[in-house]
Amino acid sequence: MTTKLTWLGHGSWSIETTGQKILLDPFFSDSPTSPIKVDQAMADFILVSHGHFDYVADAAVIAKRTGATVVAIYEICDWLSRVHGVEKTEPMNLGGSIQLPFGRVKMTPALHSSTLPDGASGGNPGGFLLTLSTARIYFACDTALFSDMKLHAAGVDLAVLPIGDRYTMGPDDALEAVKLIQPKRVIPSHYNTWPPIEQNAQAWADRVRRATSAEPIVLQPGESATL
Repeated sequence: MTTKLTWLGHGSWSIETTGQKILLDPFFSDSPTSPIKVDQAMADFILVSHGHFDYVADAAVIAKRTGATVVAIYEICDWLSRVHGVEKTEPMNLGGSIQLPFGRVKMTPALHSSTLPDGASGGNPGGFLLTLSTARIYFACDTALFSDMKLHAAGVDLAVLPIGDRYTMGPDDALEAVKLIQPKRVIPSHYNTWPPIEQNAQAWADRVRRATSAEPIVLQPGESATL
């Protein structure tokens, strides 16, 4: 049994495991780097880390078309239900975890902001720790570097970290996050969507190889890694 992760550009991911399809932070309609259109996205579950437009904008459309369950902090689930008519949600909060058909999902802290597109509060931003039958995967999502990453995700099989800078960790802080977490493998995310967050991911991967024992994996939008 394997788990397949596909980078869908920006902070968006597809995770396929145990016959389930999970989308993380779907952003397709207005993304210049997404390899798919919103009407091509399929999901049984949709995980949303925070309320910014480039993370939540397509969640309702996909959820209503596919019947997917949205997993997010309470405020985002409530907003999607009240404002957009999403029927199935699993509200959470930081530090909480729930068992779902594909594995256990824990919502981890993130240092960021979280205002929804209409100005409503998106609650606290977060990341996700997925405990699957094949691996433990940490999606830091949009965040600054903070030392408690080590408490939440130490020794995971895979860490997915933002490297874009300006709005999240940049390459230097993301490297420090790898040193704290000590994952077996690490994949960079949230970069090269627009000029303000352009980064050389291969150069960052070289630094990871020199400074840590983690195996860096650099994907292009649409490419996949298997665990």
